[in-house]
Amino acid sequence: MKAFYLVAGIAFVFLMIQSYKVVSSSLKTENQKYRLVRTEAQFEIRFYPSATFAKIYSQGTNYKSVASSGFRKLAGYIFGGNEQKQSIAMTAPVRMEMTDKGSTMSFVMPDKYKESDLPKPNDSSVQIVKSSPQYVAAITFGGYADDEKIKEKRDQLLKLIQEKGIKVAGEYSFLGYNAPFQFWGRKNEVVIPIEWKE
Repeated sequence: MKAFYLVAGIAFVFLMIQSYKVVSSSLKTENQKYRLVRTEAQFEIRFYPSATFAKIYSQGTNYKSVASSGFRKLAGYIFGGNEQKQSIAMTAPVRMEMTDKGSTMSFVMPDKYKESDLPKPNDSSVQIVKSSPQYVAAITFGGYADDEKIKEKRDQLLKLIQEKGIKVAGEYSFLGYNAPFQFWGRKNEVVIPIEWKE
């Protein structure tokens, strides 16, 4: 019985430490800015202003084929893999656009940087790009993402916006907000560009 309480106590302390790390990390991470336009029962409509991204292109056509290799390249850039050996703060979310013709993965750059301020990547496959402003419909889900869950949420969101008579204006994106070692409290989103007038 003593062994049980000892193991339970250790597990509790571990959980508390992990919870503290998760909360403190999420408080420090800068998120891509957007304006909430409208809240529906199961999704949101948002306006994303123009932002600067570090982006890689891949021939992979799904989450599994792009996630780890793309993340390594982009992380290499922000952790000093650039001409100035400059570290750039990690932001959220990591954005992935997946189509039958190929995929992209992007890290949004911290708000304090202009495109001209960013150092040139050492890896030529990493490109610095500026996004266009856009309206999107967004749906949120928890847990670890995989291709099946992403497709399920994409299809659900498409159905919801079609029921509202909202027109799709581009390909969907997956947004991931958490580090792989964060086991609970995870946040993922699928967003679809839409035609919207305010």
